[in-house]
Amino acid sequence: MIIAIDGYSSTGKSTFAKLIAARLGLIYLDSGAIYRTVTLFALQSGYITGNVIDNEALKQDIDSGKMKISYSMDNPEGRAEICLNGVNVESRIRLLDVSDNVSPIATIPFVRNFVDSLLRGYGPQGVVMDGRDIGTAVFPEADLKIFMVADAKIRAQRRVDQLVAKGEKADFDEIYRNVLERDYIDSHREMNPLRQAEDAVVLDNSYVSVEQQMIWIGWVLKAKLDIDF
Repeated sequence: MIIAIDGYSSTGKSTFAKLIAARLGLIYLDSGAIYRTVTLFALQSGYITGNVIDNEALKQDIDSGKMKISYSMDNPEGRAEICLNGVNVESRIRLLDVSDNVSPIATIPFVRNFVDSLLRGYGPQGVVMDGRDIGTAVFPEADLKIFMVADAKIRAQRRVDQLVAKGEKADFDEIYRNVLERDYIDSHREMNPLRQAEDAVVLDNSYVSVEQQMIWIGWVLKAKLDIDF
């Protein structure tokens, strides 16, 4: 079974997808984490200067295998955490410098092709996957597609709360700007822009708790796939 969850940044896609995967016994993968890891690699390699990205150098490293991205299950919860060249970067990729640069990196065609190819390799295992184009480009044949939306200010506050909980500094105005900028870039990129698949079910969770979302997905799974959740 493949469940594709797309939507805007900070709509809670990851939390939602992880809970569904755990309940159904499927693998959970966060496609956005791969784009963030590519972005971290580009930052660490000095390929991003202001608004300029050294595409040629980044492509050469990707093609040569210098950048190796994998998943590790070596944690108490047994969840898939992303690694860059063997180092767990799950926490590092959530910081603001990566957030500020991930959308431009994700617009690059060869980066998207690389990530899509990596993601499709997990399909036969049965997955719950979240991102921006999972149901439209990566797995258009997914058994269930969900498109998540939420008010931009609510999404920004959620991101602030996440960073503060981790002991990081967080400025609401800066993060709100980042949310709006990412929305625009994700929706207007030339290759596979963020859009709702025609057969996707929409979930607006602006004022919906996680518990209520679990009740909602139970209804959807029963109605769409005759699965008891």
